[in-house]
Amino acid sequence: MRSIYICTLGLCLLLSSCWPSSVSLIDSGGMPEEWKTFTLKTLENKAPNTPLSYAAILSEKTKDAIQNNTRLMLNPINGAGELSIEGVITNYSITPVALQEGDNSQKNRLSISVEFSIFVTKPKEDKITLSTTRFVDYGSSTDLASAENGLLDEVNNQITQDLVNKLMSNW
Repeated sequence: MRSIYICTLGLCLLLSSCWPSSVSLIDSGGMPEEWKTFTLKTLENKAPNTPLSYAAILSEKTKDAIQNNTRLMLNPINGAGELSIEGVITNYSITPVALQEGDNSQKNRLSISVEFSIFVTKPKEDKITLSTTRFVDYGSSTDLASAENGLLDEVNNQITQDLVNKLMSNW
């Protein structure tokens, strides 16, 4: 009888050491607790053939993605947040990817490359860079002018997800 009590006590002690120290429904992710706000400078466009409004559209999409997928809030004062994000659109290209007879393409690929610089002020000063290239394929019979908005939206989702993943990771 005494051995059962000792085994039960030992088992309780063993299991209690595995119990989490805190339980919460809010995931703090890999971001430091000091990060509360961010600023985003409108992206610079250095890629030829890019639609004129693309840098502003991607900037707004990036702000929305960070606010909707992290606990960071947008600070309206440029450079005043714990994170200051800048970026450059370096490539915007359309290339054939599936050739068929007669040098005709069956599919085309819209590729966009962006380089982000993330300046961190807290808990210690740091600079993180992220270079991302994302693409979407579409049929060569599709008129680019009519499908471009949908294609850009798909690529923008991929690019902003890369940035959010970088912010949430424990680099």
